[in-house]
Amino acid sequence: MSDRSAAPQASLERAGLIPDGLPDSASTRAYIGGWAQLSVVQYFVAESAVIEAWAGPVPYSRRTGFISDLGAINCGDYEGRAVCSPLHLLMNASFVVQGLGLFLGALLVSTALLCIAARPGVRPDPQRRKPWLGAAAVRILTAFAGAGTVIVGLVPEDLLSPWHLLGAVTFFVGGGTALLVLGILWLRHTGMSWFIGVCGVVTLVALAVGGLTAMHVPEPGTLERLMAYPVTIGYSAAGLVIAQRVRSRRAELRHARASG
Repeated sequence: MSDRSAAPQASLERAGLIPDGLPDSASTRAYIGGWAQLSVVQYFVAESAVIEAWAGPVPYSRRTGFISDLGAINCGDYEGRAVCSPLHLLMNASFVVQGLGLFLGALLVSTALLCIAARPGVRPDPQRRKPWLGAAAVRILTAFAGAGTVIVGLVPEDLLSPWHLLGAVTFFVGGGTALLVLGILWLRHTGMSWFIGVCGVVTLVALAVGGLTAMHVPEPGTLERLMAYPVTIGYSAAGLVIAQRVRSRRAELRHARASG
């Protein structure tokens, strides 16, 4: 292969495309990326286990308790709340694993694949810049959201570091915005687009309410979970779409090779 023909192929590979210009929807990289995003659902299992082990003088309530209280290292009073979470290590590890899952998803699922929701045989239109820019923005915002929740896990709230709040806000803003953009981007490619987009909207609206009220609401735990849960659920849904479509395409290729 000449240098002149090798350059376009290398460009296609960097864009996540196979030589005929179609996204490589059967790649192992994309499959792992989809499962990495889907893996963030482990958060709900970890949270339930940590809540069950709560040892504070008052039972923990999702309606009034902050999520970060579950990751607090020490037992005692924190901002007027009696906090004691024996399984704080599990909670903080879950935050870190969730962040790494998002970061891997952003790294491994190509922009080309995101443009068309991993639909096999569908070619993204190179003349339309908006889908490519939108998909690139989703990857960047997802990476930021992942980094934010990793920071939340590494810097628990009772260390009194501003990094904890910064990490949480980065997770909410990055994750919510990415899901909204992704929902719009996938409108013509999957019925799941509406659900994903709504998840982003709920997060951003709840975040705005939390910012305007400084979380001084009757049920701050509920409000915070309206910021956080839709991000985790939305990314799980997006990861499921990608993983299922990549798996289906891989099965088709194996069947074609066996038949041939």
